[in-house]
Amino acid sequence: MGRFLVAAVSVLSVIVSQAKAQEAVGQFYKGRTITLVVGTSAGGGYDTYARLMARFLSAHVPGAPSVIVSNMPGAGSNVMAAYVAASAVKDGTIIGAPFSTQPLAGILEDVSRLRYDPTRLHYLGSATADLFVCVARPDAPAKTFADTFKAEMAMGGTAETGSTGYLPVLLNNVLGTQFKPVLGYPGSRQIMAAIEKGEVHGMCGINWASLTTQYATLLSEKKIRVIAQENARGVDELDKQGVPRTLEFAKTDEQRAILNIIYAQEVFARPYFVAPEVPRERLAALRQAFLDTWKAPELLTEAKRMGLDVDPTSGEDLQKLLEKIYASPADLLVKTREAIRLKR
Repeated sequence: MGRFLVAAVSVLSVIVSQAKAQEAVGQFYKGRTITLVVGTSAGGGYDTYARLMARFLSAHVPGAPSVIVSNMPGAGSNVMAAYVAASAVKDGTIIGAPFSTQPLAGILEDVSRLRYDPTRLHYLGSATADLFVCVARPDAPAKTFADTFKAEMAMGGTAETGSTGYLPVLLNNVLGTQFKPVLGYPGSRQIMAAIEKGEVHGMCGINWASLTTQYATLLSEKKIRVIAQENARGVDELDKQGVPRTLEFAKTDEQRAILNIIYAQEVFARPYFVAPEVPRERLAALRQAFLDTWKAPELLTEAKRMGLDVDPTSGEDLQKLLEKIYASPADLLVKTREAIRLKR
């Protein structure tokens, strides 16, 4: 009976403590404004997701603060990340919305040029995941992904730091494919137009969800075809069609490890974070609010209307994944950084 009483008192103490913390968080946020700072210009995919979240986040944060969005593009969203981590107030009213590459900036970027430590940021989660694929014209020199090891393929891309730029380079450097990146296109729409006109043979690093919604006609008319899956999870529909995963072509554990580090970015396709100094109870409240927001029926209805994929990852799971990646052997991380660099 005594042990039961002690246990009951302990549980009650935890409940009371949590309730007090929640009340304190609510008192702090009441009447305040949360700003989502997007590391890209207005109008793109990252901005669209942030503005969708901003419409519904308030209802899930204790104290119901107002929520606004601002944009701070530059250096692959590292300008924004440095602002949130080093310059902005660190009380939980500033949330960063970066590129999907930003969480791995400590691996993929020259850290001496960063004005913040990516490993110290606290992540609230990711709104969705990407499943990248490679597509090609039906008359391209390579008919299958296996052919790309022998036949040179001109692949359209935006820049070296974008998925359409670094993913074909990754496959060249790690697996030995013969992709020839043709960079400088403003976005995937322009790359797809170039594929249709025959300027380039194909593109790697396009999201499967975007492909099936924006370019469904090209797929159904067989003007483009998917030749490979650039992800660890795979797409059921493509698996059934026999479209290979690039990981299947890795010959060593090191090759697989490098690919898996890069492909991990697809899990956090739309990440959000706060500064490391944000009080623990507010971080916990924001993480829960983030997850509740992206699971809310009203948001999901609006996302469906807008044609946006929603597949949230919790802040805790994202943080653990990043900690695991950053704990990889130093030489492997160096090789991963080199694997996405164009050989000049």
